[in-house]
Amino acid sequence: MNEENKKDDNKDIGEKRVAGISLKGTVYSILKKASVVGFVYLAGYLQWSVAWLIGPVALLVIRDQYKKESERRRDIAKASALTNEKDVILARIDDLPAWVYFPDVERAEWINKIFKQCWPNVNHYVRELIRDKIQHILAKNLDKFGSFKFERIILGSVPPRIGGIKVYDANMPRSEIIMDLDLFYAGDCDINFTLQGIKGGIKDFQLHGMLRVVLKPLITTMPIVGGLQVFFLNNPSIDFNLVGVVDVLDMPGLGDMLRRIVVEQIAAMMVLPNKLPIKLSDTVEAAELKIPEPEGVLRVHVIEAKNLMKKDIGMLGKGKSDPYAVINVGAQEFRTKTIQNTVDPKWDYWCECLVDLEVSHLRLHLFDKDHTGRDDDLGRATIEVANIAKKGSDDMWITLEKAKHGMVHVRLTWLKLSKNYSDLKAALEETQYLRVTSMSTALLTLYIDSARNLPQARTSSKPDPYVTLTLYTNTKQTAMQKRTSDPVWEEGFTFLVTNPETDTLYIKIMDQKTGNELGLLNLNLSMLADKPNLEIQRQPFGLLKGDHNSKIIMSMHLRILKQENDSAKTPLLHQASTISTSSVSLDHQQSLPPSEKSTSSENVIKSETGGIVEEEIIPETSPIISSTPPSSGVIHRTPSMTSSSGESGLGRIQLTLRYSVQRQRLIVVIHQIANLPLKDPSNIPDPYVKLYLLPDRSRETKRKTVVVKDNCNPIFDESFEYLISQGELSSQQLEVTVCTQKQLFYSSTNVMGQVIVDLSQFNLTQPINSWFDLQPEKK
Repeated sequence: MNEENKKDDNKDIGEKRVAGISLKGTVYSILKKASVVGFVYLAGYLQWSVAWLIGPVALLVIRDQYKKESERRRDIAKASALTNEKDVILARIDDLPAWVYFPDVERAEWINKIFKQCWPNVNHYVRELIRDKIQHILAKNLDKFGSFKFERIILGSVPPRIGGIKVYDANMPRSEIIMDLDLFYAGDCDINFTLQGIKGGIKDFQLHGMLRVVLKPLITTMPIVGGLQVFFLNNPSIDFNLVGVVDVLDMPGLGDMLRRIVVEQIAAMMVLPNKLPIKLSDTVEAAELKIPEPEGVLRVHVIEAKNLMKKDIGMLGKGKSDPYAVINVGAQEFRTKTIQNTVDPKWDYWCECLVDLEVSHLRLHLFDKDHTGRDDDLGRATIEVANIAKKGSDDMWITLEKAKHGMVHVRLTWLKLSKNYSDLKAALEETQYLRVTSMSTALLTLYIDSARNLPQARTSSKPDPYVTLTLYTNTKQTAMQKRTSDPVWEEGFTFLVTNPETDTLYIKIMDQKTGNELGLLNLNLSMLADKPNLEIQRQPFGLLKGDHNSKIIMSMHLRILKQENDSAKTPLLHQASTISTSSVSLDHQQSLPPSEKSTSSENVIKSETGGIVEEEIIPETSPIISSTPPSSGVIHRTPSMTSSSGESGLGRIQLTLRYSVQRQRLIVVIHQIANLPLKDPSNIPDPYVKLYLLPDRSRETKRKTVVVKDNCNPIFDESFEYLISQGELSSQQLEVTVCTQKQLFYSSTNVMGQVIVDLSQFNLTQPINSWFDLQPEKK
């Protein structure tokens, strides 16, 4: 580092100055201004459109404003970093967390002094960490711009500062110590790099975040603490200034891309659930520090939002928005699809997050997609994860912060980790009921310890091996170990598993230089079913495609995802998949009289009693629901006193209605229609059914069955769903219209009958299966 500083001093001495003014800088400034004047002259000479002038000027103004704002923030942060720690903390006393008190201030001052003393050594460690672990990742992400390499890394003489500290002492294991540090770094670092041969640099690097340090395990020999786990609870805020030729990248959009890559790499390394382990004693097994230890899985259903702000500009003023949502839990980030041109989007988006309860919040951030610039902020919401874990699940509408108006509807479910393989049955039923293919039933944790006797990929030297682990399309990779046939990785990984009974884990050991496979291993996860606690500890596995002595040593354990009080929450299977239909053929059904047909086809309802799904047979003589036209808004439930064609002689339709609280869906099953009127035997209708939700009757709520040709007693057995909150059901009606695709000679319309079902009249958490009399269409 001293040699690098000397080079900088020599460089400064060699630069020519006259009266304290840099000649090089003056010449650069003159050329820059001359190029601007030349461009304006050229635009006038060639008679270009004024847009050629306005466009670049607008971009320059935006860039200058952006740089000035960034420099102002960095200057304030740097001034704070160089101020006396106690003065800064006391000046920010109103902004500090509630748990910071004056003894913490003294404690933070003491730790800052330790930081200052140790900073030169930490500087060396961080420099090696950046070169060994971050450089190749940045190079991979920036490969479309060309090769990337750090040339010089100097973190400077200003150490990070601790603004507050908390040591946990209640309800903590006796074998560990947990501290939270409010970490702030705004130092005088000087980092140079090359990108495709172009030199650039990073200065004024700043970082601020809540850092947790876990000292574990406590041992009886020196150094008393066996190791450390260091990690941020959430993504830290990061900013820096690009210098050199690549300064042109430091514009909104382009500069943000480089910052995003840096944030992602820090998150992948040391933002929960990722932890940076540091082993301090040889008496401690590396697995104790490096195996991931999530406490559970949080299942998130982002259903919808309403009354969001209008951010788009339309022809007649403000338009609507193109909203999407971003979900963050620690380093894990998920994004919904973008819904175009609406302030009431329905996303119906599901995701699952690995959670340590040390993560205190789930953060939900809504944006308006801007196709020409930076996306606009529509508001944000924060949810306490610990509260969801206590409740088991919650369904809530949340008012958005940092927004004039708007609410978001989410449903959260806490899934604990079970060692009982018999819990898998309930977990599989749950995911089948949700009908979301991305949902998981188990969590697989792997610890890749080492490998032995790997074959040589090249005759001249030993391989540079690394391991890839693949489950479905999810692939994870260990670090590369240089020139060894007996590599030691000591890395932990986690995978969410859809079905442990059928899923397979694919393991490959690769040589980095040649790309050759050094060994293969395929493991069926069902092998863990009969293991004690569903675990395998440090077991060697023989490798295919390698030497017969080649082995990989690893540990693995499986945990089943289980809801609290599962026995009381066994899901009701989807109604459409449980409706039993008669095996009698359609032609035979048509030939039967109505009384015989109703006897041969009984209605089946699935009801939930004490978590057990039971069948209830409802005969044809059960009460019939007849509907009056919408003007009266009244539905009468009376015993069937009408003919088989209904009160109006237009026929009847059999429906099943049910609301799934967990999936936030109204489920409508259209079974069949009986006895449509036939006035002309030579002109038989081709019936189908249309559905709308009232009162809006919007295009988004339209549903339609298939067309059944030449039939007065069609059978459909089709299921339709509406994403709708339970609170909205009371204000909704279901419009069911029977139409014919074939124009009937004796009718001026293709509508054959209609029924309006007022959803507020039923408890739809239990399925309602009944026949409805068709009425004339309400004009």
